[in-house]
Amino acid sequence: MKLYRPLKNLATAFALVFSAAMPATANDQIQPLLAELTRPNAPLIELNGISPPSLSLTQPTTDSDNMASGESFFSLEELQEPVSSDNELDLSETDMPLSEVPLALNSKVEYFIYYFQTTGRAAFSKWLSRSSRYIPMMKEILKREGLPEDLVYVAMIESGFQMHAQSWANAVGPWQFISGTGRRYDLRIDQWIDERKNPVKATTAAALYLKELYEMFDGDWYLATAGYNAGENKILRAISMYNTNDFWELSEGSYLKQETKQYVPKLLAAAIIAKDPSTYGFNDIPYLTPIEYDTVTIPSRTNLELAARLSGTTYESIKELNPDLRHWCTPPNYPDYQLKIPKGSKQRFELEYAKVPEDKRFTEQHLYSRYLARKRDSLKSVARRFKTTPAVIAKLNGLSRKSRIAGKTLIVPVKQTVDFSSEGQTAKSKTAKGSYAKYYTIKRGDTLSSLAKRFNVSTTLLASWNKLKSKVALRPGRRIIVAKFSEKNGVMSPTATKS
Repeated sequence: MKLYRPLKNLATAFALVFSAAMPATANDQIQPLLAELTRPNAPLIELNGISPPSLSLTQPTTDSDNMASGESFFSLEELQEPVSSDNELDLSETDMPLSEVPLALNSKVEYFIYYFQTTGRAAFSKWLSRSSRYIPMMKEILKREGLPEDLVYVAMIESGFQMHAQSWANAVGPWQFISGTGRRYDLRIDQWIDERKNPVKATTAAALYLKELYEMFDGDWYLATAGYNAGENKILRAISMYNTNDFWELSEGSYLKQETKQYVPKLLAAAIIAKDPSTYGFNDIPYLTPIEYDTVTIPSRTNLELAARLSGTTYESIKELNPDLRHWCTPPNYPDYQLKIPKGSKQRFELEYAKVPEDKRFTEQHLYSRYLARKRDSLKSVARRFKTTPAVIAKLNGLSRKSRIAGKTLIVPVKQTVDFSSEGQTAKSKTAKGSYAKYYTIKRGDTLSSLAKRFNVSTTLLASWNKLKSKVALRPGRRIIVAKFSEKNGVMSPTATKS
């Protein structure tokens, strides 16, 4: 393997990174510590003020991770489902184009290149293997939105292209959206579906967010991607604090977290290697084949088992193609849901699906959750809490009637508390049919009057649409409505214009 050596030798490279803050004997601690940090749940440990890099603080999750918090319920079969693994297929080659994002090469980037080649090699190899499954589709979306295709490597360092990745901060999916940001870009997140895990919709949302960040930071991709990690307001405050818009200068200060300081060099290192992996010693990677599928329109709730049977595949395959679905069926209140099925099976599915009566397409299931028994809990008290019997609790958990349960996590039945008539409905769905709003993210120096002039609308309307006072200072990073449209005779027309 050809290791990348930006300096005369590897010992010198490590010395430059760590010698300023570490004693001579500390080098012996580096390798085991970095190895520990590659674990999904490993804490970020600091050595004399310097944090070694971690590949990712995300981990693949199943619905059971959410149940422990008491926020979810599941069928008994779903509670027993194993975690699915990636299906590694044949070897292939990936044709990587020249970068449209400036690929700076400095000691910080060089350090991560070496790190990915050595301590982080196993994890990075998995990222590369999985990348070929999603990169073609994600690049196409980024290109469609007018963005550099190389921004796809943001998803690589965020999640390693794991659709079910979840961070300690509850950021979810390949692009690691928290729920608030996901909903901001119209991703539906509820008990039945989490579109942060949908590779198409999440990539589209990430493209829109990155586009806003790029405009906000005057065309600087380093600041834009740092903002993606830390939040735009954090970067805006750092720029104001240090009076510079150079990312590398900002990262020398103490205001930004170590994670954000490492984010851009880690991104650049990942892109440099992934665009030419064999040069950096990543040969014989078992690249997965690009994901391919047909989509079919599902008019009402449908069991995934039925969908699998009608398309000639397995339940597990349907779940893999639709990672955003959290349960055994398509979600309620989602008319014309676009279900992904194996490529080439659409005609067969549609012919057979039409033969199934609507009331036979979906079957309700008993729902369960998990409960952590407290110190004074007994089977009788837990049964009373969940309006069932001690015998039912004991049977579900393989216990005897006299078992002590304090400190144990129990499977418990739950009553249906979801109003299916409104589950999944959002403010957007309650707006007038055919309505549309255009948003803009406020930048430093923007005023209500300057935006009104720019978007050819009155200040009164801007203030009214966004519930602003005419004299209020506009906070950078806030998204506001700058135009409203409605559909008239098939044409989108402004609902109001400048008076």
